[in-house]
Amino acid sequence: MFSVKQQKFMEMDELSLRKVPFFFMVDFPAENIEIFRQEELISSGLLIDFQNSSNTSEQPVLHKNIEWKFYPETLESFKKGFDKVQENIHLGNSYLVNYTRKTKIETNLTLREIFFHSSAKYKVFYKDFFVFFSPETFVKIIDGKILTYPMKGTIDADLENAAETLKNDRKEKAEHYTVVDLLRNDLSMVADDVKVDKFQHIDFIRTQQKDLYAMSSEISGNIKPEFSGKVGSIMQKLLPAGSILGAPKSKTMEIILEAEGYERGFYTGVCGWFDGQNVDSCVMIRFIEKEGEDLYFKSGGGITHMSRSEDEYQEMKNKIYVPIY
Repeated sequence: MFSVKQQKFMEMDELSLRKVPFFFMVDFPAENIEIFRQEELISSGLLIDFQNSSNTSEQPVLHKNIEWKFYPETLESFKKGFDKVQENIHLGNSYLVNYTRKTKIETNLTLREIFFHSSAKYKVFYKDFFVFFSPETFVKIIDGKILTYPMKGTIDADLENAAETLKNDRKEKAEHYTVVDLLRNDLSMVADDVKVDKFQHIDFIRTQQKDLYAMSSEISGNIKPEFSGKVGSIMQKLLPAGSILGAPKSKTMEIILEAEGYERGFYTGVCGWFDGQNVDSCVMIRFIEKEGEDLYFKSGGGITHMSRSEDEYQEMKNKIYVPIY
């Protein structure tokens, strides 16, 4: 008997081999998988806006001044999990851990309004349950080639020489090297001739609260014959996404579950669109979730042995924004 998870990945394989378009969402631990055929998207309560595909043409006007407040935990509270992460790194259990927190926010924007008015490469609104506006591609599959774009390292764009500072920061550089190496190895499980095409590319991310620079790279390979046309099998091999987990994967997952003390759910999971031929997918970050009547923004960053709790705490807060301007 196959588990429910295995059956879902097999369903994705079946659809992609038949070239049937579908949208998929996989949560962070890769346990909860949802699949929607093209005709099911609207009735499912999903709104999707990717770079080259969208299921909505509506663009309502925003008639309000944006109110935005957030209430981060204290540095002392942040440090409790951070110290557990560092302890494991110093014991050699992991060399990169993506440590995240959830922060209560207050805004006069609805999740639907955030979806329509935020600017990002990837946006999804789901049933008034969550919305995200992600700048990070997970993988693209185009004509038998697979590409991934790990994004790791951010800095306040208003700082003097911010882009160069980010590129040359020892901690950020080490973190980026680690993620690139991890994802290069991951792609090698499903692809041949894997190589790094671009390294330490700097992207500008504009937001209403604060402008940021983010560092990314590009890695590519040719899909192995045994994975050709099998989107589910490819995703099953690659998930969870290394850029928002760490390395090595299995032990780092244990560390995260202990240190964070909350369930990420679909935050830092992966979703994607198969158009009948190719795949575009993203990491579900910049994520706002509704719990009862309250809204929470989930954010974080990569921790290495060089990380300082004060810097990581500030990075976690820097990412609590909506890209509406």
